[in-house]
Amino acid sequence: MKNKITYLIGLLMVVLVLNACSNESSAASEANEDEKLKVVTSFTILEDLAREIGGEDVDIHNLVPTGTDPHEYEPLPKDMKKATDADILFYNGLNLEGGGNGWFFKMIDSVNQDPDDVYSLSDRIEPMYITDEETQAEEINPHAFISPKVGIKMAEDMRDAFIEKDPERKENYEKRADEYLKRLKDVERDYQQKIDDIPKEDRVLVTSERAFQYLASDYGLKEGYIWAIDTEDTGSPNQINSLVSFIEENDVPVLFIESNVDPRPMETVSDQTGVPFSEKPIYSDEIGKPGEEVDTYIKYLNYNINLIHDELSAE
Repeated sequence: MKNKITYLIGLLMVVLVLNACSNESSAASEANEDEKLKVVTSFTILEDLAREIGGEDVDIHNLVPTGTDPHEYEPLPKDMKKATDADILFYNGLNLEGGGNGWFFKMIDSVNQDPDDVYSLSDRIEPMYITDEETQAEEINPHAFISPKVGIKMAEDMRDAFIEKDPERKENYEKRADEYLKRLKDVERDYQQKIDDIPKEDRVLVTSERAFQYLASDYGLKEGYIWAIDTEDTGSPNQINSLVSFIEENDVPVLFIESNVDPRPMETVSDQTGVPFSEKPIYSDEIGKPGEEVDTYIKYLNYNINLIHDELSAE
């Protein structure tokens, strides 16, 4: 009987110790989560950059999901809560989020976020402008990130913002950023090599929207497009006829359709010119969902240059 009581007391002590350890582990886990820098990003490409550079030191909430227009987003209640609690918020700038009067800054104002906690990743980017040929409306082209030269600057600026906001973990951010920037610079060299490999007369990139202006400027591609500014009235007869003339004048070998646009206007152009379009889409405003072929910024960049090279180099 005495042995049985001793055994039960010992067993109880083990249970109490294990429970105490479990509670300590849970408390430590919660403390670690609280210590993470709370980050909000405006769209998927910035979310991926933050994940690569912030790593385990950050907790990220992204606003505009894949498949949603980043120009006209309407923040959800959970977005407002995350923006209120955020330590740092990243946005693209260049009018992607609607500019100073757009949805992003309306959200910032409504939750009383400190402007010092909000970082644009396009401050070092020279803006390029697009003009609607029919209305003569002009606006900044926000799609600079399609070029890896711009992506490198954005990653550097995000690293610096993390360090400014969280200097105690400077070495962590620098280490991850160095590794990531090396990969981006490898991609950038690959872009130049693959575009140089395309015959000069075939270095013509024809897409639905003029989203690839920065890429074309950085790497010496000639642009053709149906519409310069994406509106609800896309693919008008004048826009179609203008691109048909451009294709005939430049002997364009292939047409490209973005992953997030209506393919029918470009199908009309293909029918009228006899020029085929790529069976695979090209990416502009977003990366794919986790597990999809183009679910990181590096994959996005590699996918686009491989598609451009293979299609424009095909005999």
